Amino acid sequence: MSEHSSESTTLDESHPSAEEIQSGCEGSAMAQESPKNSAAEIPVTSNGQLEDSHEHSFNRDLKCSLPVGLGLSETKITSHGFDGAKEGVVEAGQFPNKGGRAQQKSGPVVLADEVKNPAMEKLELVRKWSLNTYKCTRQIISEKLGRGSRTVDLELEAQIDILRDNKKKYENILRLAQTLSTQLFQMVHTQRQLGDAFADLSLKSLELHEEFGYNADTQKLLAKNGETLLGAINFFIASVNTLVNKTIEDTLLTVKQYESARIEYDAYRTDLEELNLGPRDANTLPKIEQSQQLFQVHKEKYDKMRNDVSIKLKFLEENKVKVLHNQLVLFHNAIAAYFAGNQKQLEQTLKQFHIKLKTPGADAPSWLEEQ
Repeated sequence: MSEHSSESTTLDESHPSAEEIQSGCEGSAMAQESPKNSAAEIPVTSNGQLEDSHEHSFNRDLKCSLPVGLGLSETKITSHGFDGAKEGVVEAGQFPNKGGRAQQKSGPVVLADEVKNPAMEKLELVRKWSLNTYKCTRQIISEKLGRGSRTVDLELEAQIDILRDNKKKYENILRLAQTLSTQLFQMVHTQRQLGDAFADLSLKSLELHEEFGYNADTQKLLAKNGETLLGAINFFIASVNTLVNKTIEDTLLTVKQYESARIEYDAYRTDLEELNLGPRDANTLPKIEQSQQLFQVHKEKYDKMRNDVSIKLKFLEENKVKVLHNQLVLFHNAIAAYFAGNQKQLEQTLKQFHIKLKTPGADAPSWLEEQ
């Protein structure tokens, strides 16, 4: 038997449209009663080729069996001879259009997220920051010139003013206490040196041995009591320094954030009031709505910061009273016991406040460490 040649039947624009094929498929499916496959009933000629009378119906049935996502312009049907290894192979590919235009391929559509440009994001942040800075600067200048209005919480502002005034006074007490500590340290150091000198002379001067010895003991005792008083004063300084430069400073930092939030709130409130006084049309309504949203955001921020400041001021007042009460009692008892010459009372005061004195020279490195 001679070798059979393969033919290719290409679907182009001369065939019916997809809607017509779909309707034809539905009619063909209703009219078909035999359970056999339609491809098995295709008659062939003696040389293995399809009859022309059935070619159109075969192509139509095969199109109906193709997936919906596969376009007609991408389909090519190849029927090989009986000697071929494959039969009824459906190949998908793009065929040139008769008009010379390439048809668009159909397939799954991939939706990708919009790629964000980091440079544009930074530029937008800079723009918002510049606009906010401009509004706040304009509000500050307006307040200083007496043209702008500002939101004032009288009770809270009074508490803040008292806190700032107290901070200045506590800083003055801290400086004076540090000066006293420095002077007392110099005096103790001088008394210790003087006691050593008297002790040396008491050993070398037999005639004045007792007199030099009495003075040496007195200066050493004064130096010892001075070191005890110095420890109490340094403890007082450390506690007041923590109160002033940490606790109060932290509260004042929150106050600064509250004042910044207040300026922003007044700036956006002024903008909203100016827009509400102007005309209302299609151009101004979106601006008014946006300004209202920004005003609400800054109002919530201002209310939150005001509440935070009120809470911190309350806790600061309680902590300040407790700390200063203990430190003032310590300072008074230590000074009174020192100048009264009551060494036991002075030592008892330090034990009461759990103050441990450092041994002179304890912080200095040993000669082995220096080596």
